[in-house]
Amino acid sequence: MVTLKDIARECNVSFSTVSKALKGSPEISAETIKLVQTKANQMGYHPNLAARTLRTNKTYNIGVIFEDKTGSGLQHQYFAKILSGLQNVAQNKGYEITLTSRTDDKNFDYYNHMKGRNFDGVAILSADFHKKGIQSLVQSEIPTVTLDYFYDNNHTSIMSDNEKGMTELVEYIISKGHKKIAMIHGEDTLVTRERKKVFEKVCTNHNIQIPSEYYAQALYHDMMTSAEATNILLSLENAPTCIIYPDDYSALGGIRELNARKLTVGKDISIAGYDGIMLTSLMLPPLTTYEQNGEKIGQTMAQSLIENIELGSDYKSTKIMVTGRLLKGGSVAQL
Repeated sequence: MVTLKDIARECNVSFSTVSKALKGSPEISAETIKLVQTKANQMGYHPNLAARTLRTNKTYNIGVIFEDKTGSGLQHQYFAKILSGLQNVAQNKGYEITLTSRTDDKNFDYYNHMKGRNFDGVAILSADFHKKGIQSLVQSEIPTVTLDYFYDNNHTSIMSDNEKGMTELVEYIISKGHKKIAMIHGEDTLVTRERKKVFEKVCTNHNIQIPSEYYAQALYHDMMTSAEATNILLSLENAPTCIIYPDDYSALGGIRELNARKLTVGKDISIAGYDGIMLTSLMLPPLTTYEQNGEKIGQTMAQSLIENIELGSDYKSTKIMVTGRLLKGGSVAQL
């Protein structure tokens, strides 16, 4: 079996340098980390997890909560990118991740579930953050990090910058001459409320009044409910010229309804999404959307959580905003 001493001898560095390099320690240069990790892979090195657990009193396993109401699961590119970024950082630092979810049980005890499996920490990607089981977990001694939900300054949260994203998206739509803009939003969540607030603020700044019937609710990442909402909006006597969808996947449901009405996107009506998944960039015309940086969000979640795990009481909780970029597709026409 290959040991750290074997790797140290091959790389001509010390035992402690190898140990730190395999963990990606900032004390070690990027060149040395790459050298050691490459050599370890070439030599077929596998850490002795049992010995390491006894030595450090950690399992080096992170739980990931992903509650999915629509059934799209991690096939959805945005969440898949987040999980990929999280997993890559975790593995580089010697941690494994385990996915868990209980969408069918409102009273599920997440705290005891995670405690029983000896997870060192938990990343909460998607959940009902008001649910007792989630709140008990977040308030416990187990380190956690949440995505797009901020409890308070005692808990770390990684937030996609929805204010910046919605501002750039709506400003662009208005710059194309649109004043009759409708918004299909997701469930009543922190993200939904923030996006609606920004949408209204930008429109108000341009002296654009949005009638109440221009708001419609659907489910995030659900084509069917967005198609139904699209039908309602297009049936209005004073129909909108542009519809903003809660995410790109939902926009596909809207496009289905538009096709059924023989309306051409980017010509007869304008639409915009949110997320920036690859599928909608291949459409003709490409979807105008705001690309959230899922990979960086996942990486930041893992880095923050592992820092919390390893520093313990010395860790300072924080709220981190991750920005994306506006993708100007042809789905928003010039009026």
